[in-house]
Amino acid sequence: MVEELFKAQYDITKKSKIEKFYNKNKILIYSSIFVFILSLGSFSFYLENKESKKILSSDNYMKARIYISNGKRNEATNILKEVIFNNDSTYSVLCLFLIINENLLTNHNDLMPLFNHILDNNKLPSELEHLLIYKKILLKSDLIKETEMLESLKPLLSDKNAWKPHALLLLGDYFVSKKEYIKAIEFYQKIFTINNLHNDLYNHARSQLVLISNE
Repeated sequence: MVEELFKAQYDITKKSKIEKFYNKNKILIYSSIFVFILSLGSFSFYLENKESKKILSSDNYMKARIYISNGKRNEATNILKEVIFNNDSTYSVLCLFLIINENLLTNHNDLMPLFNHILDNNKLPSELEHLLIYKKILLKSDLIKETEMLESLKPLLSDKNAWKPHALLLLGDYFVSKKEYIKAIEFYQKIFTINNLHNDLYNHARSQLVLISNE
């Protein structure tokens, strides 16, 4: 009997503490529940919106390819640029490469803003980012100054990545075009310090060094 009374008093005390805590913190509790539901809903909306955006980008990319095959190059270009500025990292890059490969835009002043937008507004894998940097500099190498050339290619030269040898050859060729042969030789020779490259890369560096020696 005493044990049952003690248990009943314990239950009442426990219930009272819970009620007291609830009454004291009910605004905080309701606010926390509301924030959780709102966050969950926002996250779900974000995922759905992201997926819809990717589907739309995919559809527009395919539509642009159809326009190209039908000779509607202006329409294709407009659609591809729209996808690029929608900042889907996958399709933005694909659209830029399609523009370049199909020569839809050939003016550097039209192409460079597209490169810059993708690099500045998309989180890309490092290898893909390096590829974009390389292609960007390659396209404007005839117009670029030495300081900008070296600064732009620095991420490729400082890391061990697949595009480092291509950057070294590009710099070597750049300095050959400027008839600055000592600088060119420096970059060509670095090619031979990298193991397991495709023979074409070694051969290009070798042939350029021979060309310089005959100057």
